[in-house]
Amino acid sequence: MRDVIILGSTGSIGTQTLDVIARHRDQFQVRALGAGGNQLELLAQQVALFEPDVVGIATEAKLTEFSQLWSQRYSDRTMPHLVGGSQAMVELARLGSGFSISDSDVVVNGITGSVGLLPTLAALHSGATLALANKESLVVGGALIADAMSWPGQIVPVDSEHSAIAQALRSGRHHKGLTSPIVDGSSEVSRIILTASGGPFRGMSRSELSDVTAEQALNHPTWSMGPVVTINSSTLMNKGLELIEAAYLFDVEPENIVPVVHPQSIIHSMVEFRDGSTIAQASPPDMCLPIALGLSWPQRLPNIATPNAWDQPVAWRFEPLDHEVFPAVRLAQTAVAASTLHPAALNAANEECVDAFLAGKLPYLGIIDTVREVLETLDFPCGTDVETVLDTERRAREYAHMLMSRRAN
Repeated sequence: MRDVIILGSTGSIGTQTLDVIARHRDQFQVRALGAGGNQLELLAQQVALFEPDVVGIATEAKLTEFSQLWSQRYSDRTMPHLVGGSQAMVELARLGSGFSISDSDVVVNGITGSVGLLPTLAALHSGATLALANKESLVVGGALIADAMSWPGQIVPVDSEHSAIAQALRSGRHHKGLTSPIVDGSSEVSRIILTASGGPFRGMSRSELSDVTAEQALNHPTWSMGPVVTINSSTLMNKGLELIEAAYLFDVEPENIVPVVHPQSIIHSMVEFRDGSTIAQASPPDMCLPIALGLSWPQRLPNIATPNAWDQPVAWRFEPLDHEVFPAVRLAQTAVAASTLHPAALNAANEECVDAFLAGKLPYLGIIDTVREVLETLDFPCGTDVETVLDTERRAREYAHMLMSRRAN
């Protein structure tokens, strides 16, 4: 039985992770749950059902509220040990309660945003397998993560695209990257084909995007996700972040990661090998599949999703990405090629711009335009230690706010 710690348990990834575990209670034991604190009712229900030893809440002021809620709803149940505050997720990832963990046990990082970096580093230092859904960790601190790994192949990607790539790579020799347990030998990989649904605005011109509202951008045609990820998917910044993540995870040059629009979202990504063969991973658009693999890797759990109906007529379409209308992917490709700090600035500026757009303070096209200006203007020092990365993030956020203020005036 594997012990599991879930960071971001009330979010999209966290709730689906618990759904998978609920169907396989004989194989997993939830030892800790961590959440931001905005959905205490849901968190209490999760705690009551899965009985973790420790619960973390990132907003310390919510601890008392949770305690009161627990006492009202579950007065006959023992309250778990509580940790709170900005370091709560790091404490959970470090297993601050004192229970032991091994590389067969799993920390699921389902946090959204660059705040997931420090918990990612803590989880790697713990020696557990890291099922990583927090792509911003790698975007912001890819070099730091490589140094923090306790053993090769410690990270199992949970993004559907990167899970697909990891699965396809098992068809050939690729002894490089953070996901590989083998660190020597030559590679047979030629390119990675990164698929994208195209988002809600596929086929539109730049002028048609000028008046896009938050409500329109939040209406994704395929996936149900949180607001930040959904906006990123509409601008295709999410695909840019995934390109950076793939470059770090699989040690493939950015120019050899090719984004392709695939509206049906059945092929989740592909690996092209040097002999001309291409291996694709196909499955319904259901995040429970990569989550289940993250929990059980390299084994597969049974009955996770309904497979594709191969005896029915079906057509899949692939289209080139329109980089003129959606420049975020090229921007990300340039950033990861420039330095280890450029992706951190890109992500930080984008987070601030998305928040401003959702608050009605920035037009839709202003999101990527502002991020580009931050990257073109910001000064980037040398060094990749945590302090330098976090300082670069801070300066990028401040500069993005200055640019947005100037735009508003």
